Amino acid sequence: MVNQAPRGEGSWSDSSGASNSGGESSKESSRSSTPVLDADRSDRLRDKMRRRMESADRWFSLEFFPPRTTSGAVNLLSRHVARRITEDRTRVTTGDPGSDKETSSMMIASTAVNYCGLESVLHLTCCNQTREIITGHLAKAKHLGLKNIMALRGDPVGADWEEEDGGFNYAIDLVKHIRSEFDDYFDICVAGYPTGHPEAESYEEDLRHLKEKVDAGADFVITQLFFRSDTFLKFLDDCRAIGITCPILPGIFPIQGYQSLRQLVKLSKLEVPEEITNVIEPIKDNDAAIRNYGIHQAVEMCRVLLDSGKVPGLHFYTLNREVATMEVLRQLGLWIEDPRRPLPWAVSAHPKRKVEDVRPIFWASRPKSYIYRTQDWDEFPNGRWGNSSSPAFGELNDYYLFYLKSKSSKDALLHMWGEELMKEESVFEVFTCYITAQPNCSGQKVMCLPWNDEPLAPETNLMKDELEKVNRRGVLTINSQPNINGKPSTDPIVGWGPAGGYVFQKAYLEFFTSSENVTALLKVLKKYEPRVNYHIVNVHGRNLTNALDFQPNAVTWGIFPGREIVQPTVVDPVSFMFWKDEAFALWIEQWAKLYEDESPSRMIIKYIHDNYFLVNLVDNDFPLENCLWQVIEDMFEMLDAPPEPV
Repeated sequence: MVNQAPRGEGSWSDSSGASNSGGESSKESSRSSTPVLDADRSDRLRDKMRRRMESADRWFSLEFFPPRTTSGAVNLLSRHVARRITEDRTRVTTGDPGSDKETSSMMIASTAVNYCGLESVLHLTCCNQTREIITGHLAKAKHLGLKNIMALRGDPVGADWEEEDGGFNYAIDLVKHIRSEFDDYFDICVAGYPTGHPEAESYEEDLRHLKEKVDAGADFVITQLFFRSDTFLKFLDDCRAIGITCPILPGIFPIQGYQSLRQLVKLSKLEVPEEITNVIEPIKDNDAAIRNYGIHQAVEMCRVLLDSGKVPGLHFYTLNREVATMEVLRQLGLWIEDPRRPLPWAVSAHPKRKVEDVRPIFWASRPKSYIYRTQDWDEFPNGRWGNSSSPAFGELNDYYLFYLKSKSSKDALLHMWGEELMKEESVFEVFTCYITAQPNCSGQKVMCLPWNDEPLAPETNLMKDELEKVNRRGVLTINSQPNINGKPSTDPIVGWGPAGGYVFQKAYLEFFTSSENVTALLKVLKKYEPRVNYHIVNVHGRNLTNALDFQPNAVTWGIFPGREIVQPTVVDPVSFMFWKDEAFALWIEQWAKLYEDESPSRMIIKYIHDNYFLVNLVDNDFPLENCLWQVIEDMFEMLDAPPEPV
């Protein structure tokens, strides 16, 4: 779909907290037996690991810590969505898990799960916490759709550890508490120490403590960092020898700088091997040289681990600087930039949405908004959209939420959209520059619009010339897709779903345009019925459509071996009326408010908001050449024609 970049997302250890308030109403939808296309969406994390281990697949996970600022949280999430992280999980280290701040670990992890489709593991420490507080954190995590917990003791408040009466003194206490209070809901990860915990009396005693944590209910282990592959392999063999059979993942730290290495070693109480210090000491002031060495050292160590046949997955400590980790993964052949999508739109990893496989096309470029507005639904469409007479979309008043607002600053948006607008055509030029990726009159590339905060999807190139032509003349497109007739599901541009299938699309075009254009368009459309369905609305509620009984129209579907037909995208007239409120509001909330009250620029945007119409068109004859461009051309010809003599 054009004006969106919905390629598949992946997973990371992160958490965030968009609140699900448990609304009373839910989307009424017809159910079918259509299976979820991507098995990983319905599996628990431990099941995914087991399946990959059985099939000898390799995977990786990445660890991040919550940024200190809201802008840092936006950048962290947007970086990884843009890079299509596609492996099994992300871990987010502990901040203040119970807080609703954008920078809390709970908020980051929840955002990653709900809005980015990333499998996340939330770090939770238990020292200096009451059972009531810990239970509250876990209940909130469950409510937000988080299903994976990294159970840790945490660091003491003072220099030495002191046990608390009735409190949590060790990670095993937290594991037992989780299983006691939440049964089997959470998958639990615990920490392992390849050289033994620094506070343990012996390496052997620490191994026994690890087995106790696993026996208490832990599902898998991620280890502390280490510097030699044989250190981990010996630890792994020792664990297996005493009966620890769950997955044990090595914690990998690519050395990226001298000071960060010293700090991490100090915190973890590890010793750096002499062969490493001999290399980095002479180059300690050359960050680039140290980073290159760190990448080489990590690649060589990981190759030994993977080639051993005992290590199916790798866990990377990124320190929120993932460039070195990405290079390690590229050299290992594990980094996939742009994988095939399970569905045409960005999926959520929330457990209750695991069967969701149908959405209205209108939010194709704003999937986070769609997820936010439907978070209180008790059920989600599976197989078909069904009855949408009362879809109960939540209101979108929280444009300030960090995962819903633009990741670009106000200054950057003004540079792209115009520090001063002189006329309506100035707005036309912004849309055209976005479509063509050409600089605007100030030499700035337009990389986003209020309706799409991402660069254009690859499908745009299939219609780029036509889109440029219509935008220049005031048909301001915000969503579109070409007609597709039986392309392989593996097609790099329009493909989605399992391999061996074929995908289909009806041509779709959605745009804002003036009332004069709409008057002509309605006359033109009469000669294209019933081939073309239309729906035309304005901000004041004028509503014009030829949709039969307001029934949804499937505009994307796929046929796959051994499965029913899947139709993941529809044009639903009822949902369109909810979308139009949001679409019009974005003119004001994200564009007009960049300018001073009563300024000419603000008045131009307000005029468009008040007077333009939002239009969607569907060409139902997908095997034929797309006729929507001819519809628009006919509209312009009618407008350009001299008036008929009276």
